[in-house]
Formats: sequence, C-alpha cells, structure tokens
Amino acid sequence: MQPDGIIETVLYTRDMAASRTFFEGVLGLTPHNSDERFTAYPVGPSMLLIFQQGQTDETVRLPDGMGTIPPHNGGGEQHIALAIGADMLQAWETRLAEHGIAIEGRTHWPPGGESVYFRDPDRHLIELVTPGLWPNY
Repeated sequence: MQPDGIIETVLYTRDMAASRTFFEGVLGLTPHNSDERFTAYPVGPSMLLIFQQGQTDETVRLPDGMGTIPPHNGGGEQHIALAIGADMLQAWETRLAEHGIAIEGRTHWPPGGESVYFRDPDRHLIELVTPGLWPNY
C-alpha cells in the first residue's frame, strides 16, 4: 500500500501580501481560497498552501462540525519544485528576468530534465523543472 500522490505542499511566510504578489504576479497562480491566515493555490493536481507564520501554532477548529486541523509550522528556507514543459523554460527565464528575479542555479539532469532555481520573498528556494528529473517525471 502507498499513497496515490501529494495533494498539498506548504510554505510559511512572514509577509502574506509579499507572498501573494510573488506567487500571483510572478508565477501567475490564481488563489482558490484565502484569508489572513493562508492562501491556497491550485497547481496541477495539487494545492500550494502559503501560511502566515504563527497562524498555525494552535489547533484550528473548523465551522459546522467539520473537525479540527492539528498545529503545524515550518521555519527556515524551504524548497519546492514546480513542473513546467520543456518548451516553456526560456519563457519562464524571461518572465523571471522581467520581474527582477535572479536565477541562483541551473541543473541539467542526466535523464534530460533541466531545472532553474530562484527565491521567493521569504527566501524559499523555488525550482522550475522540465520532464526528465525523476522516474515519474
């Protein structure tokens, strides 16, 4: 038995407005849901959740008897990788440059994938990667 996939990935932010500006303005994501505590972005079949630091330190009690969400938190510079088509790599590099986002690293993976790495406003390492990185991508 094993899980079918990853449904949510979480990053934590010190400044929700700056994170929304980055993820919506630079990466072009559209929020599904948001409030002062978090923003949820659909990314392919998964959700990217951005939580305001300090807002998930206690159990959240959901309305209408839906249940509870236990506390969670993360600190430091985290890492996520986002899938892009191989034909979109140059367009993404151009878009990042237009937004003044420095590419900090590049990798050419033996199976054929390519990655570019850059930072969000909280210094999380964001990777854009083309197919050919892992056996399942």
